Amino acid sequence: MDVLLNDEEEMIRDSVRQFFDAECDMLRVRGIEDGEQRSDPELWRQLAELGWLGLALPAVYGGSEAPFTQLCLLFEEAGRALAPIPLHPHSVACLTLAEAVDRGDCGALAETLLSDACLGDCLLTWAWSERLPNIGPEAVGLLAVADGNGWRLHGQKRFVEAFELADYCLVAARTEATGTSDEGITLLLVDPRSDGVSSTAQLSLAGDYHSEVRFENVYVAGDAVVGRVDEGWALARPMLERAVVLNCALIVGATRRAAERAFDYAKERVAFGHPIGSFQAIQHTCADMITWVDGAELLTREAAWHIAQGLDAALPAAAAKAFTNERCQAVLREANQIHGGYAQVKEYDQQLWYRRAAAWSMRLGTSLEHRRTVARAIGLV
Repeated sequence: MDVLLNDEEEMIRDSVRQFFDAECDMLRVRGIEDGEQRSDPELWRQLAELGWLGLALPAVYGGSEAPFTQLCLLFEEAGRALAPIPLHPHSVACLTLAEAVDRGDCGALAETLLSDACLGDCLLTWAWSERLPNIGPEAVGLLAVADGNGWRLHGQKRFVEAFELADYCLVAARTEATGTSDEGITLLLVDPRSDGVSSTAQLSLAGDYHSEVRFENVYVAGDAVVGRVDEGWALARPMLERAVVLNCALIVGATRRAAERAFDYAKERVAFGHPIGSFQAIQHTCADMITWVDGAELLTREAAWHIAQGLDAALPAAAAKAFTNERCQAVLREANQIHGGYAQVKEYDQQLWYRRAAAWSMRLGTSLEHRRTVARAIGLV
């Protein structure tokens, strides 16, 4: 395993960075955060035209069939640029549909949506969390009751990204009342405009919106099933692992940019006649920062490599998330400390990276939950 970038991967990273540098400046980011729109449709269209929305999807649907490691490079750069688009929920849902279709365990609707999703004509999202913040099967309680060839949904989901913008939402539900077991889970594609669906959008620390979604006797047709009925955990587990690693990639990209800005500021800011970067305390802080962000990046890329190779990614994904959640937050706090009061001013850009990475780190499981996964993987539980 070599998690260092090869020439092709460096070229991909550089081209993506050049695109975001040219097309996604902070005025554009602030325009979405402070305006009425919740996503940048023009930036979304540009990514679709470049083929990046289907980067890791099968060619038969218009995708590029790139390995998951290359998709993570796109996410690192999107995090670095704070791209105001729902790239994460869309990619997670699309990859899951593609896996289900590849297994031959999917209703007709999923295959129909993938081509439009690659073109950016169909926006997908997914819904897992409910009352519990966990990402294990115990978090799923939304009830799906059989109704002829379809299902009736009763319950709610929380922290659903881009729900009001999405054309379809991939929802995890209980088609068999087995409590917290990984049995009895089924994935269903739900139209957010269906009768009985209602949602409340809630502003997050990142400046984007998550929704609390309520399902009251919502009918879902049988062809909307993704995977096998009652065996959805077989698709959900790799879906969650991919979601975690892509989340880490976003955090790493944003954290590295925040750290670089702090290093530049330390070279420019003069105190007592010298740049503050010449003081040992600042030097040691910056050394810690680069060590931590490099560690988070390497753990994330190791987890991505496991996924790309079709290997068990439970341990590396959990290790990456546990480390990234905590160490990247430490980097961002130190970056703010180096900037001093400027980092607390809304008009100054530094706080943008801090808020987004902080919000992203709260998603998809706490460090404690992921440490439990690591402990279980090494035989301690």
